[in-house]
Amino acid sequence: MNDFTGLAAVVMVLGMPTAAIAMYTFYRVRKLRTEERLAAIQRGVSIPMEPELPESARSRRYGILLIAGAVGYMLTFTILARLEPDALEAAAFGAIPFTLGLGYLLDSILIRRDAKAS
Repeated sequence: MNDFTGLAAVVMVLGMPTAAIAMYTFYRVRKLRTEERLAAIQRGVSIPMEPELPESARSRRYGILLIAGAVGYMLTFTILARLEPDALEAAAFGAIPFTLGLGYLLDSILIRRDAKAS
């Protein structure tokens, strides 16, 4: 069990600064895009806005991400169950995001079907 404590400590020490750097980078890129757009508007140049994803595409994306995350979560705890049998109980909680992902995929299919019917 001590091996996992060390691993968790290393992941936390390296993961938290990496997440903070990623968030700052995302913020900075978004700020630069906004400043660039405002400067172009002041000069009178028209900049096309990036189109938003349609609702069905967003639902499909969320569904795929939730299912992939749930499968990864369940696989992780299934592998850990070889060393710690109680970890298999934690793997069962992966069913929650998995079913949410299936719901999003179903929503995507229904939205597309309704759009074709209209």
